[in-house]
Amino acid sequence: MTIQVALAGAGAFGIKHIDAMKQIADVKVISVVGREHGKTQEVADKYGIKHVTTDLADSLKIKEVDAVILCTPTQMHASQTLACLAAGKHVQVEIPLCDALKDGQAVVAAAKGSGKVAMCGHTRRFNPSHQWVRKRIVAGEFNIQQMDVQTYFFRRTNMNALGQPRSWTDHLLWHHAAHTVDLFAYQARSPIVKANAVQGPIHPHLGIAMDMSIQLKAANGAICTLSLSFNNEGPLGTFFRYIGDTATYIARYDDLFNGKDEKIDVSKVDVSMNGIELQDREFFAAIREGREPNASVAQVLPCYEVLHQLEQQLA
Repeated sequence: MTIQVALAGAGAFGIKHIDAMKQIADVKVISVVGREHGKTQEVADKYGIKHVTTDLADSLKIKEVDAVILCTPTQMHASQTLACLAAGKHVQVEIPLCDALKDGQAVVAAAKGSGKVAMCGHTRRFNPSHQWVRKRIVAGEFNIQQMDVQTYFFRRTNMNALGQPRSWTDHLLWHHAAHTVDLFAYQARSPIVKANAVQGPIHPHLGIAMDMSIQLKAANGAICTLSLSFNNEGPLGTFFRYIGDTATYIARYDDLFNGKDEKIDVSKVDVSMNGIELQDREFFAAIREGREPNASVAQVLPCYEVLHQLEQQLA
């Protein structure tokens, strides 16, 4: 049986998901939603997608749509996830689940009784580099003592990953920190019990902090230091240093190195080196198998509880 998908948000990240789904058997995008009809039509024409709309509600009315992937602005994530569940569709929402804890809690409550798969795009759980480390942790061969993470961009204007103007404002705390807060608890296999944050000046036009520093401590004693910036002029991206009891590992995107900067082969960890594809494979496998996916909305909610605490501190 082919799972038929509606994709909402045909920007930089939405296209990554369309490309990923082309690699997965028996999955087909039949509807695409975008803010501007002309640009969305271009994407649809390129990928042979028949239905194009600027309103998610139109896609949710299509009986044949089994599942929805949401790559829309952060501020729409929770309400659109609720709309998908109410329409009886499986849903994967890109990170972050929400930008207010109460909205994330509402999604988890709705998902619980829905009988539908509801998943959030916490890609770091699926990247082969982090999966390789995870396997060693689960096998008892490595335990985290400290994670040191740098999330750096050069984004002083409101641009997306393709360098195009954005219709919404990105956020270091509710979006970029979410990746690491969730990954730290997931890899430490222990809940976060202490969290502190400081931030730099608020940008006069964007209304957000452009620099932030976060400290975390897990119940098992592991600690994490996270530095985030929109002011950093390269190299860009997120870099993870795992300091453990038996080794040190450094993850740069999907590449993994040991403490001596020797490259570790992670090509055989999973069926692909593309974290987005692996994330989407988990979503569709969970639908077919009628089970909770890794990175279900319920599993990632503790991350947003920590972000909520940090936001209150910063306020």
